[in-house]
Amino acid sequence: MREVLPALMAAFERGEDAAMATVVRTWRSAPRPAGASMLVTSGGEAVGSVSGGCVEGALYTLGTEVLENGEPAFETYGVSDDDAFAVGLTCGGILEVFVEKVTSQSWPELPGISASVAAEEPVAVATIVRGPHHVGRHLVVRASGTEGSLGTARLDDTVGADVLGLLESGRTGFLHYGAEGERLGDELEVFVTSFAPAPRMYVFGAIDFSAALARAGKLLGFHVTVVDAREVFATRKRFPDADEVVVDWPHRWLASQPVDSRTVICVLTHDPKFDVPALVTAVGTKAAYIGAMGSRRTHDDRVERLKEAGLTDEQIARVHSPIGLDLGARTPEETAISIAAEIVQERWGGTGSKLTAADGPIHTGVPR
Repeated sequence: MREVLPALMAAFERGEDAAMATVVRTWRSAPRPAGASMLVTSGGEAVGSVSGGCVEGALYTLGTEVLENGEPAFETYGVSDDDAFAVGLTCGGILEVFVEKVTSQSWPELPGISASVAAEEPVAVATIVRGPHHVGRHLVVRASGTEGSLGTARLDDTVGADVLGLLESGRTGFLHYGAEGERLGDELEVFVTSFAPAPRMYVFGAIDFSAALARAGKLLGFHVTVVDAREVFATRKRFPDADEVVVDWPHRWLASQPVDSRTVICVLTHDPKFDVPALVTAVGTKAAYIGAMGSRRTHDDRVERLKEAGLTDEQIARVHSPIGLDLGARTPEETAISIAAEIVQERWGGTGSKLTAADGPIHTGVPR
């Protein structure tokens, strides 16, 4: 939904209805993840993509029907369908898609959602996509409270509490309940879309490799901060792609910063007086990924220093060093791609091997 939100708000403000198709569940090599959305406006415009071009034609037709009759639709597309080649989903994946009509009457909370996303305020939208009643109803959830309703106070209270857990980790997915909101039941399927601020990438060391990694981090959607205690090197001019450039000792700065299960920490100084204190602090956080630059000899020396600092073997094992995947990288830009590739691999659980040498689905795994 995030990618079509500007167009959805533009239609909303014009008083123009729109049908929004959202991927709610995928299997095997589905080309887009859950949460990907496409719009069909009453003016005939199509915005966004749910499959990279595979089923958009079929969804355009379905969206037009939803606009006309106002009834939500839940469709499954995949190679198991008789018309798989007709709709074009020949990649081997299966998509479940929920299509709903969006109007100022059906979704008055939409401007507030858009404002929260623009302000990077965490917000989630829970939608009943299948069940005996209230299909298409929404509940908007923030840490400060909820807006809208799924139909009953009990359901709102139960879902609101459960969604906060998904929102905290920025996850999108399904929740299941009984018909009246009981947690022991599966008659109601509620799809939750979380809009959390961009995940954070902390890069320690104001060197040329850090500048290249800042560019790669922005490409992956991270909010990138470069930190170094040396004022002459940690300058905005040297790191124009970073969101923030901070002059401070990395370990001291990190100790006061938010670190969650989506944060990645890259220590590129390969200088013991900087990287050892930074790593000691980093392994005590919930960071999704911690990497440190240096040769194998540098890493062996670093391990001994970390042990002297009191870290256990289990804590040291959290550190990816030498950092990155073996791509044969030489330049700062190539090295940045190597590091970015390992971050993606760690998130999705890939093998790092060539796809030509692998069997099975291409798009697999869930975020770690």
